[in-house]
Amino acid sequence: MFLGTHEPRLDEKGRLILPAKFREELSPGLVITKGQERCLYVFPAIEFAHITETLRQAPVTAKAARDYQRVMFAGAHDEIPDRQGRITIPQGLRTYAGLEKECVVIGANTRVEIWDSGAWAEYLADREKSFADVSEEVFPGLF
Repeated sequence: MFLGTHEPRLDEKGRLILPAKFREELSPGLVITKGQERCLYVFPAIEFAHITETLRQAPVTAKAARDYQRVMFAGAHDEIPDRQGRITIPQGLRTYAGLEKECVVIGANTRVEIWDSGAWAEYLADREKSFADVSEEVFPGLF
């Protein structure tokens, strides 16, 4: 499980140092791909394999499933972090997420998300109020 918020920077080669607490789980390999809200998703390779199996069950006749899979897999990049815990984010993924230098890396349960720091600040400011004001169960039976 990935938790917390971290603020690493991209270097001039498009590399990002993973938070120390995420490195062990990601060290065998990871997959970076486009996420929703213009962030990047980072999955441990084993988790991405499970997602792939689930998506494989979607009927090829379902247009929404085809569209989602095309975008997700076409933009995916597999990587093994170096000894310093650095990963290289390809230019196409950096462009998609608007990443330049200042980044925010968040733990999002089974995945890590990489955000442009300005985009994360806007997203969080917009969502925190609605989070605080939730008056019904988002996940029935959980809280």
